[in-house]
Amino acid sequence: MNSAHQPPATPDDSQPNMARVVQRNIEALLQRQRADEQRKRWQDRLADTVTGFTGSMAFVFIHLALFGLWVVWNLGWLGLPPFDKSFVVLAMVASVEAIFLSTFVLISQNRMAVQADKRADLDLQISLLTEHEVTRLVVLVTAMAKKMDIAAAHDPEIDELAQDVHPERVLDAMEEHQEQPTSGEVPEPGRPQPS
Repeated sequence: MNSAHQPPATPDDSQPNMARVVQRNIEALLQRQRADEQRKRWQDRLADTVTGFTGSMAFVFIHLALFGLWVVWNLGWLGLPPFDKSFVVLAMVASVEAIFLSTFVLISQNRMAVQADKRADLDLQISLLTEHEVTRLVVLVTAMAKKMDIAAAHDPEIDELAQDVHPERVLDAMEEHQEQPTSGEVPEPGRPQPS
């Protein structure tokens, strides 16, 4: 009964702090996307528009109708004089269209790849920062645990966890593992065998 007379809770009052942080991050990302959208060149906008339309069912239906009419007309089923009996013109039109459409798709994909690289770099930076912070926390918690004489503080694995991870060393190790042939894999000719 009393709940009907209470003022509605504002979003900030009803959400815990974590939800507010998530909301802030979402809004920051959306603002960044809007800014990126406004900075796009007209060529990129055109490529995105064309790619978006050609990837729709409307595009498919339009082509079914046009090419179907073209074929039916040139087979003489409509009683009209054919203008492309051998369908050479149809093949040429379709080929030219495919060239332009594939170019538009490649332009859009290249821009999306650049955006994906930016996001991957951001993810890497955040991961490295998180790893550094966690390493510092491990050092602090271990020091407190040793001061309190907790047995787990003397685990040898903790000393390894307290070391900073150097990304270049991780990348070097990954590349070494990728270059080694797996068991049963035939090494490439001319490639030195691992000893």
